[in-house]
Amino acid sequence: MTDLLTLPASVLRQKLLARDIGARELLDLTLARMATINPQLNAIVQTDLTGAKAAADESDARLARGEARALEGLPMTIKDAYDVAGMIATAGAPALQHRVPEHDASAVARLRQAGAVIFGKTNVPLYSGDFQAYNAIYGTTNNPWDLARSPGGSSGGAVAAVATGMSALELGSDLGGSIRWPAHACGLFGLKTTWDLVSTFGHVPPPPGYRSPRNPELTVAGPIARSAADLGLMLDVIAGPRDPHVPAEPFAPARTSSAKGLRVALWLDEPLAPVDRLVAEAVRDAAGLLEGAGAIVDPAARPAFSFAEAYEVYAVLNHALVAFGLPDKVRDKLAEKAKSFAKGDLSHPALQSRGARLAAEDYADLVTRRATIRRGWADFFKHYDAVLCPPAPVGAIPHDQSDYRTRRLNIDGEPAPYLDFLKWSSLATGGDLPAAVAPVMLGPDGLPRGVQIIAGAFEDRTAISVVGLLEELTGGYRRPPILGM
Repeated sequence: MTDLLTLPASVLRQKLLARDIGARELLDLTLARMATINPQLNAIVQTDLTGAKAAADESDARLARGEARALEGLPMTIKDAYDVAGMIATAGAPALQHRVPEHDASAVARLRQAGAVIFGKTNVPLYSGDFQAYNAIYGTTNNPWDLARSPGGSSGGAVAAVATGMSALELGSDLGGSIRWPAHACGLFGLKTTWDLVSTFGHVPPPPGYRSPRNPELTVAGPIARSAADLGLMLDVIAGPRDPHVPAEPFAPARTSSAKGLRVALWLDEPLAPVDRLVAEAVRDAAGLLEGAGAIVDPAARPAFSFAEAYEVYAVLNHALVAFGLPDKVRDKLAEKAKSFAKGDLSHPALQSRGARLAAEDYADLVTRRATIRRGWADFFKHYDAVLCPPAPVGAIPHDQSDYRTRRLNIDGEPAPYLDFLKWSSLATGGDLPAAVAPVMLGPDGLPRGVQIIAGAFEDRTAISVVGLLEELTGGYRRPPILGM
């Protein structure tokens, strides 16, 4: 039996345009799904039903007049890191639990202008600073594939909503894998966009009211969806600068729509960033499927810098951004610890300490090294179209809200630091590159596993094209067991 609500958003859009279903009817079905499923997941934590019903009615009127916009009538939720006018914007922080912004975040405004029917907000960890989705205001979000596990984070409520048909699309954000890891953990498609392609104005962090003509370093906004086509549909809407009335500058079309001749680098065996057997199997399966369809897969190809160099530069900058919001006493205490670590120490405590109080000369050095890495990527993508690599070291993890510093991942029976989630995210984020995630397989544990596809700067459509090819080869999205047969 076809489940209307878990069809791709692009298919739902066609049904709306054909008047097979109305926008208000689709919203009502979505709200009924939410009433049934959300109590088990705790994915959607706020709603604006009055505003949503009015928006759906407006969409029906537009559809009847033949004036449909790009996302006309599609019911959507928004990650609670973004401002949505008239709705509480907590960012998972008790200190912000009564904050109601007057204006939409820039990307949210673009979604609304495109006809999306925004009816709710989805759960995040405190200031989106965890790889799970829980906070002191709304509690814990569960994974629809296994309620004892986390859907990932920070866009955890977002992926749980999309995976179960409670939202047609979602607006995520990504600094340390916050779109890619949850998409992998819930069997969805996600896109970490090229830095500054989509405005993050109105996202917290940074603190509410932060004003800058450009995005904060490393942080991006991007779509979460049930198909590759949906990623492209939403990207075309949200791309653009802070002013939502100013269109995006043109960015590159996909290099190819065929696997034949696609030049793919496979980056998997990395001693600094081990992954478990099933994650590795999914990445190899994806490479094998593309190769079988005519792609040229090179497992030895690497850019002209090491994984360690890329990770170190990214990690110190990332920790500096995170430390920006910490009290001065905490930052000073962390910075003092930096003296106890040897030069070149890439342990998480060492990198956190170095990022806590960056001296001007240290920041300048990181900027120079990062520019070299970006040039290395630019040269690399003259010869290759995409990189296939793991999205995370493991699949969906059991809930763990113990002390952050003592949490451990289980990599084939071996403990690994919790912050190892950052490692495979660092390649694209540090290079300001687009990276998409596609589902590949279900493991023997019944949990989804995916692959990360990195493309050249502003070649987001190439990343989407490659995940689209994989979707055709793997079958793509699968309904999670919480929805039944």
